[in-house]
Amino acid sequence: MRTTMSFTGSAPANDPCLAKILSKQGDNKVLFADKVLKFTQSGKMKRRILVITDFALYLVDPEANILKRRIALAAVDKLCISNLSDNFFAIIVPTEYDCLMASTRKKEIVDVIVKAIKSTSEYEPEVASSNRFEYHAAAEVIKVVEFEEVDGGTKTRITNREKS
Repeated sequence: MRTTMSFTGSAPANDPCLAKILSKQGDNKVLFADKVLKFTQSGKMKRRILVITDFALYLVDPEANILKRRIALAAVDKLCISNLSDNFFAIIVPTEYDCLMASTRKKEIVDVIVKAIKSTSEYEPEVASSNRFEYHAAAEVIKVVEFEEVDGGTKTRITNREKS
């Protein structure tokens, strides 16, 4: 397990702003940190730094160095990924709202989250692998993510679920 923040791309390793955010939360053991794209309720993509510690997931705005969201690992119920070679994954948090993100390190992120939860509890979150899944983008907004294999790659479609 890594104890220092390491990034790919241009984010600095051992970033003092990230260290300050984590220490304010009483957290300092970083298991994973990297840039991701987070999808908002309206479907916009936002650049974020995902930091995984042994207690929580943090989404930090890299431009403003502000903590945008903290998700306790104990609140994570399920992780959704597709069977295809895309970068999308969803973190299902029933007590709040869910989080859809994209990263070239999707598999590694899911593995680190599962190991972190297992190491601090008897619980192992479900990892649902399907070419279609739903997530709550907000309390009343349910999105459907569908993946389809096409020539040369994967087609991803994100739509609002019709109210039943």
